[in-house]
Amino acid sequence: MPDLLRRAEFLLKILVERYIAEGQPLGSRTLAKQSGLDLSPATIRNAMADLEDMGLVKSPHTSAGRVPTQLGYRVFIDSLLTVQPLNAETIRQVEGEFVVGTDPQKLVETTSLLLSEVTKLASLVVVPRREEQLVFRQLDFVGLSGCRILVILVTEDGQVQNRIIDTERGYSPAELVHAANYFNDKYGGVAISEVKHILLADMQRTTEEMQRMMELALEMTRKMFVEPTDEGDDLLVSGESNLMDFPELGDIQKLRKLFDAFTAKRDLVHLLDRSMRAGGVKIFIGRESGYEALKDCSVVVAPYMVDGQVVGTLGVIGPTRMPYEHIIPFVDVTAKLLGGALSSIGR
Repeated sequence: MPDLLRRAEFLLKILVERYIAEGQPLGSRTLAKQSGLDLSPATIRNAMADLEDMGLVKSPHTSAGRVPTQLGYRVFIDSLLTVQPLNAETIRQVEGEFVVGTDPQKLVETTSLLLSEVTKLASLVVVPRREEQLVFRQLDFVGLSGCRILVILVTEDGQVQNRIIDTERGYSPAELVHAANYFNDKYGGVAISEVKHILLADMQRTTEEMQRMMELALEMTRKMFVEPTDEGDDLLVSGESNLMDFPELGDIQKLRKLFDAFTAKRDLVHLLDRSMRAGGVKIFIGRESGYEALKDCSVVVAPYMVDGQVVGTLGVIGPTRMPYEHIIPFVDVTAKLLGGALSSIGR
């Protein structure tokens, strides 16, 4: 049994590698030649049938050959993939793109273009979120017309952020002052990242348990700290047109859904947020992402750090048959280089 299992794993590895390279279903005869094993096509067919029963490969209706399933890719990546480290020359060339002292926004833009150009895929870079390192000092609410309120956030290092939010009803100046005092007394001196966690916990309480001022403070600070914005300004996307070069993504309906996701950005930001604290490279295959638009794609992402704090995420989106052995180390190295370059700014 162990020999049969090792044989099945080896054949799956060969099949996935050949399919990634060629994009064509593999038949038993071709697989027998590629494997180098002294096995008859009939034996290979039986092994493929076993892999199909396990949900690791499937037969497209247009071909007698097999292709990997999402589960097959997952087993391949988790257990069978041999990652190819970047050679020294490639690392030196990539390092040359990260000029110390460059403006942070310029570094992020350069990273986004570099990822798409080298991988020939679409790239994603979440801009640095320094709020993870910021400490809250003061919040003020200023009533505007209708149910609109200007929220003014001041951090301990003197930074000021403004945001206009829409509330459920209008509030009097006295209510706004009371709400701001409540919030400032409770959260003054707390890291903004921790404020978010406390807010999320508070919002799970029933409204009957909340004092009126806390309800008001939570409504406005939820919109300021927790609810995502619509603009998607914190995500850079490059190289979307690269995906048009892959036949499996060439269907106009698939491309429209993908490009809609790139335009809206919110789902992509949420997906990258899920990997910010994962540590190291994370791979979402097909429906693992949780988004219908990405069901035929894989997303390879990694967080990047500034002065020991995770402040953003970067990665690429491409077809599930992307060359993972090259993509994974490149994303990993790029994340480290961007973090190092950003950490050097201001020193």
